[in-house]
Formats: sequence, C-alpha cells, structure tokens
Amino acid sequence: MMTFSKAGVAAALLAAFAALPLHANAALFDDDEARKAILELRSKVDALARDMNSRIDTKADKTSTLSLLNQHDQTMQEIARLRGQIEVLGNDLANAQKRQKDFYTDLDARLRKLEPRQVTIDGQEAAVGVSEQSSYEAALALFKSGDYKGAATALDAFVKRYPESAYAANAQYWLGNAYYAQRDCKSAISAQQAVVKNYPDSPKAADAMLNIASCYTEMKDKANTTKTLNALISRYPDSSAAQTAKERAGKK
Repeated sequence: MMTFSKAGVAAALLAAFAALPLHANAALFDDDEARKAILELRSKVDALARDMNSRIDTKADKTSTLSLLNQHDQTMQEIARLRGQIEVLGNDLANAQKRQKDFYTDLDARLRKLEPRQVTIDGQEAAVGVSEQSSYEAALALFKSGDYKGAATALDAFVKRYPESAYAANAQYWLGNAYYAQRDCKSAISAQQAVVKNYPDSPKAADAMLNIASCYTEMKDKANTTKTLNALISRYPDSSAAQTAKERAGKK
C-alpha cells in the first residue's frame, strides 16, 4: 500500500495547483487580481493539506489504538494462559505435598511397628522387636499345635537369628522340649544344656536341667540322672525345679 507523509501531501497539492495554466488566468485578471487568486489558491492548498494531515493523524491514531488494543488482548491472553499454568502447577504442588505427607505418615506408622516393644517374659520386662516377637510366637504356636518337627526347625532358626533376644532362652528351652516330644533324647539334652550354658540366669535354666535329668532317666543312665539332679539342687536351690529334683533324688 502506498503511504504519504504530511509534507509530501502538501507538496503534491501545491504542485497540482501550480501546474494550472496561468496565462489563461492572466487573460481574465490583472496583476493584482492574479496575485490575489494565487494567495487564495495557496490558502486552499494549505487548508486541504491541513485536512489531509488531520485525517492522516486520525488514521494513525486509530491504527495505533488498534495496535495497542491488539497488544492488550494478546497480553491478557498470555496472562490468562500463565494463570492457567500457575493453577495447574499449584494443584500439582498441593497434590505432591499431600502425597509427601501421606508417605511420611505411612513411614512413621511402619517405623513405629518396627520399634521394640516392652514385654514381660518370665516376670521380667524386656524390649523385643516386632519381627522377633512374631517369629517366636509363630514357632511356639507350632509346638502347641503338636507339630514338634516344624517347631524344632522354627525354634532352632530363631535362636540362630536372634541369639541375644530376650526370647532366646525360652526358644532354646522349647527346642529341647520339641526334640524330647519326638523321643530324640540326645538332641533334647544338647538343646537343654545350651540353655544352662548360654543363659544361666534365665528362669528356664533350672527347668532345662530337670529336663536333662528326665532324658537321662529315659535313656536309663542313672549316673548322669543323679549327677544332673544334684547339680540342679546345688545351682538353683530355691527353684521349683530343685524341689522336684529333691523328690526324685529322695532328698528332703
């Protein structure tokens, strides 16, 4: 599209009027009238130039306004788009924070389940782990159900895995009983001797010695039976097992 400047428009109008045949005008007017006519024409040219310039300015203003309006619309669209992204990101952040909170809540609950618990074992308070307790109780449940072979396997595994457990002495003791229930006296004696050797301060130690004496009796080994009963009475004189040992040994 062809564009015009203000000066260009004025010059074009002036040239157009200047190109009119002056000799024709001169024939009709004298010098003064000719000068007057030229001034009038120039005045008309100036007026037309001003009108044209005004129109150009108005058009330029409108164009500028339209441009600004277009830019405003584009800016508002961009703002709307960014607000949408902010809303999405805000929602994602809220969901992430909720998931993180749920994760830590679940983790805390899991850790609490893994924390040692205070339990009473043979009248004594002790701290035991959750898996430790569940393993012991599962093994003992096998013994109580009459599955002595399965109980022996589970109790032996428990003692090897948790040798320092507060349940270890009891597990070793019930392991001996599981062997005895299967009429395996040699294994029963070995298991109960481990109780006396490794856990001498356990309340189960005296009972373990009494069970050893019972195994020797089963094996008709009177010498070791008497020896074990006397050792039990000497080592754990105040225990109920010692009282039973005295009765078996014929002592008062």
